[in-house]
Amino acid sequence: MEFTSTMTEMTAEERKIIKHLDKCDFTEIHRYFVDKTAARKALSREEKQKLKEEAEKLQQEFGYCTLDGHREKIGNFKTEPPGLFRGRGDHPKMGMLKRRILPEDVTINCSRDSKIPKPPAGHQWKEVRSDNTVTWLASWTENIQNSIKYVMLNPSSKLKGEKDWQKYEVARRLKGVVDEIRSQYRADWKSREMKKRQCAVALYFIDKLALRAGNEKEEGETADTVGCCSLRVEHIQLYPEADGCQHVVELDFLGKDSIRYYNRVPVEKPVYKNLQLFMENKSRGDDLFDRLTTTSLNKHLQDLMDGLTAKVFRTYNASVTLQEQLRALTRAEDSVAAKILSYNRANRAVAILCNHQRATPKTFEKSMQNLQLKIEAKKKQVAEAKAELKQARAGHKCRGDDRSRSFLEKRERLLEKLEEQLMRLSTQATDKEESKQVALGTSKLNYLDPRISVAWCKRFGVPVERIYNKTQRERFAWALDMAGEDFEF
Repeated sequence: MEFTSTMTEMTAEERKIIKHLDKCDFTEIHRYFVDKTAARKALSREEKQKLKEEAEKLQQEFGYCTLDGHREKIGNFKTEPPGLFRGRGDHPKMGMLKRRILPEDVTINCSRDSKIPKPPAGHQWKEVRSDNTVTWLASWTENIQNSIKYVMLNPSSKLKGEKDWQKYEVARRLKGVVDEIRSQYRADWKSREMKKRQCAVALYFIDKLALRAGNEKEEGETADTVGCCSLRVEHIQLYPEADGCQHVVELDFLGKDSIRYYNRVPVEKPVYKNLQLFMENKSRGDDLFDRLTTTSLNKHLQDLMDGLTAKVFRTYNASVTLQEQLRALTRAEDSVAAKILSYNRANRAVAILCNHQRATPKTFEKSMQNLQLKIEAKKKQVAEAKAELKQARAGHKCRGDDRSRSFLEKRERLLEKLEEQLMRLSTQATDKEESKQVALGTSKLNYLDPRISVAWCKRFGVPVERIYNKTQRERFAWALDMAGEDFEF
C-alpha cells in the first residue's frame, strides 16, 4: 500500500497518529476477506444457484445493447470497485488507492432515440452523448494514471469480428510488399542521412525481433518501459563475437507491462556497424535512436503501405511463424494429443518471438505432482494389461475357441485404450512443463490469424474445441465460417 495516496482518505486525527503504514496492523481486514471467501465456498448448492440467477438477471438487464438493429452482448458492464492499484510488472504506482467510480464520472454514449440508462437515485451522469464514430458505450477516467476506461462490446460481437478480420487482412496485405520494404530498409542502412539510417535499423528490429515501436509518454508518470524508438544506449551491448556468432547484439530492457525483454542475437554486419555509429560519444542514458520518434516512424510506415504500423509487423510475423511452425511440426499420422502438442509448440514459438512471458504459476509444482501420480498409476495399469494380454494369447493358443478369441480381443482393446491414455497424460505433462513461463493466450487471441488454426484443425482432423474454448469460438465465429482446410495466410 502506498502511503501518500492513503493519507487523502485519513482524517486529520489519523494523520497525526499514522506516520508509517508498515506499523499498521491490517490483520482484521485480512481476516474479513478470508472469512468472506470461506463463507462463499461454504454456500449450499441452492444458495449458489440463487446467486447465479441474480447475476444472470443483471446480465440480461445491463449486459446487452442494440446496435444497428441487432442485439449485441456487452463485454464489461461493471466498473472496478475501489481498491489498491496493482499494475503490471514492477509498476511505480503499485499500491496507490483506486477511488470509487461514481455516476458523475461516467459519460454515456448512445443514440439520440434510445432509452438512456437511469443513473442511481440521487446521482446524474457526467455527460450523455451520441457519437457514432466510436465503438464504446460508456467511459470514465481512472485516478491512478488518468487513463480513460471504456465499456465496449463483447469480442464475439459483429463489430469486433469485423475489426479482427480487417486487422488480419492488413497483415496479409503486408505479405505482398514485405520483400520490397525489406530491400528498402537494407538500402537505407547506407544512407547519407542519419535519420534514414536510424529509421532503417529500427524497422529491422521491429521486423526481425517483433519489437514494439514504443509510445512517447511523460517522464516519471509511468514505469520506465521502452520500445524500439525509445531504446537508450544502456539497453544495448555489442559483441564482435559471442556464442560462436559474429556481430552479436544484446538487448536488455523493460518492455510493455514492465516485462523484461532480454535477447542476444546475431545481426547483419551493416546493422552492427550502424549501432556502433549511433552509440558513439553518447552516455548510457542517451537515446539510441536520437533522430527518431514513434510518430515519425509510424508516418514512414504509412508511406510504405496504407494502414501499416509496428503492430501490423508483429501480427504478420506472428501469423507467418505459426503457419511455418505448424507445417514443420505436424505429422498426419500422429494422434490428436500429439498434434495438439505440436500446435502448442508452434504457438510457443510465436509467444517467445513476441516476448509474451509469465511467472511460473503458484500451483504449478502441485499440479505437476498430481499429473505425475496419474502417469505412474496409468503405467501400472498398462503393465497389468500387458500381463493379462500375454495370458489371454496363451489361453487362446491352447483352446482356439470363439470365447478365448473374444477375450483376447477385449484385452487388446483395453491395452490400446490405456496406452492412448498414458500417451495423452505424458503429452500433457510435456506441454505443461514447456509452457510454464510462456503466456500462450495473448498471441493466440491478438496476433494469430484464427483462420490458420481453423484450417489446420480441418486439415488434420483436430476438433477445433481442443484449440479454442467456447468464448473464443464465439469471438472467431467469422473465421470458423470463412476458413477451409486449404487456407493460407
